[in-house]
Amino acid sequence: MRNRLKGGQQRSAVFKGISSMLMTAVFTVLTVNVAQALTGQPYKWQLGFQEQVTAIGRQMSSFHDFLLIIITIVTLFVVALLAYVMWKFNEKANPIPSKTTHNTTIEVVWTIVPILILLVIAIPSFRLLFAQYDFPKTDLVIKATGNQWYWSYEYPDQDGMSFDALMLRDDDDNPVKGPNGEPRTLAVDNFVVVPVNKNIELLVTASDVIHNWTIPAFGVKLDAIPGRVVRAWFNVDKVGTYYGQCSELCGKDHAYMPIGVKVMSQPDYEAWLANAKKEYASGEPVRKKAGDTQLAAAKTTNNQ
Repeated sequence: MRNRLKGGQQRSAVFKGISSMLMTAVFTVLTVNVAQALTGQPYKWQLGFQEQVTAIGRQMSSFHDFLLIIITIVTLFVVALLAYVMWKFNEKANPIPSKTTHNTTIEVVWTIVPILILLVIAIPSFRLLFAQYDFPKTDLVIKATGNQWYWSYEYPDQDGMSFDALMLRDDDDNPVKGPNGEPRTLAVDNFVVVPVNKNIELLVTASDVIHNWTIPAFGVKLDAIPGRVVRAWFNVDKVGTYYGQCSELCGKDHAYMPIGVKVMSQPDYEAWLANAKKEYASGEPVRKKAGDTQLAAAKTTNNQ
């Protein structure tokens, strides 16, 4: 009897230990994921959009969730209808099939209901579209030019300063450390820097082929088209570092031209701007960390 009690206590202790480890692991994973979710980049086991830090982005996320509800209801209804038809009107249950060819009521219903669903979807859709293209008074203009395979940025109203942004590679002076450092394949040498709670007008174009400039946390995604300038705007209400990638197939290094944006408080932005004007205002794009070798290789490939 004592042996059985002792064995039961040992098993209970083991189960408690395993449960404790599992709870700790789950808590750690959730904590890490939440921490990563707040950095403006994707994280493991992510569901849904990244945390949205603009009013437009939150409106897009809400519209997405609204559509998901409608799609789920429609799908469940169709599946239930199919199951009912297979059960009610199979050959065994109906050895003599019905000769019915028309039903006016059903035809009216399945015509009107989809129209009503589309009208319900159209109202928030048009509101979102209007909000995206209703440009407020601009506080800062930034021009982004897509190249094979890096981005060039200009601040037209800030003494014409410009710079290139290339992906940091594992063999650079500052190696990419993965989860303990800059995010791999998203880290850049030069960040776009903008002030928080300001209206930023973004001008996007390309010098060679079609690229795409996007920051998922901003709700901004624009094709960069050679010979054309496309406009967008955003107003970020949370200080932080946000990442994106070229989202248009543009050649062999399509996966290696990330986008990095730092959102700073107004005093920090002004301090950065004062230094950046000295460093970038020469009119010649500045490269650092990623190395001129990468840029030269990209331009050589371009010219071939």
